[in-house]
Amino acid sequence: MTAHNTSRRVVITVDDELLAARCARGRVVVIDDDEDVLSALSALIALEGFAVEAYPSATAYLQDVALNLPAFSGPYCVLCDVMMPQMDGLALQRHLANHADMPVVLMSGASGAREAAEAFRGGAVDFLIKPFDADTLLATLSKALALSRDRQASQQLQADLQTRREALTDREQEVARRVAAGHTNPAIAHELGIALRTVKLYRQRAFEKLGADTLPDLVRIADKGGL
Repeated sequence: MTAHNTSRRVVITVDDELLAARCARGRVVVIDDDEDVLSALSALIALEGFAVEAYPSATAYLQDVALNLPAFSGPYCVLCDVMMPQMDGLALQRHLANHADMPVVLMSGASGAREAAEAFRGGAVDFLIKPFDADTLLATLSKALALSRDRQASQQLQADLQTRREALTDREQEVARRVAAGHTNPAIAHELGIALRTVKLYRQRAFEKLGADTLPDLVRIADKGGL
């Protein structure tokens, strides 16, 4: 199963239902070349009710990503060791930089301030120094998953607004943009050289298509949807 993809998996079996419930709470990709550490972290995270995907290397993880297999919806994050052969954690973080809804938590027992600074500059949620306790890990993962959930919600909102905006005709969009900017109906009629009743019709249609009930609703949609 991949950690980020474009297709959604559907529930078919009882096991699917259980996994979907775990994914809804949060999916954590754990990457560490130390087999004992990988096993211990995976067990701890699974015990908290999260879905876990364990990989012995960043390259193994990226090979799964390339398959783009369907996944159950829910927030997700990557927990990755820094010091690994082939591709280290910082290189993986850079590779994943375009996936904004997938926060990265890095961990290391041998890295110094330089690696930590690079991780934070790259947007890491946290940089954990091994050994760390369970409470610290779970608090960090909860923060990362909450961030993923917020980013996913924002992306979904943008997609919904884009769909609504594309349903507008050019004229409806032009009128809606001017209404959101504070122009009155008579002023819009004068600016566009059309009848007042036509402006009202375009305005009504734009409100309906955008799902706006009030002027403040329209202004918020315009701000978020790039009207």
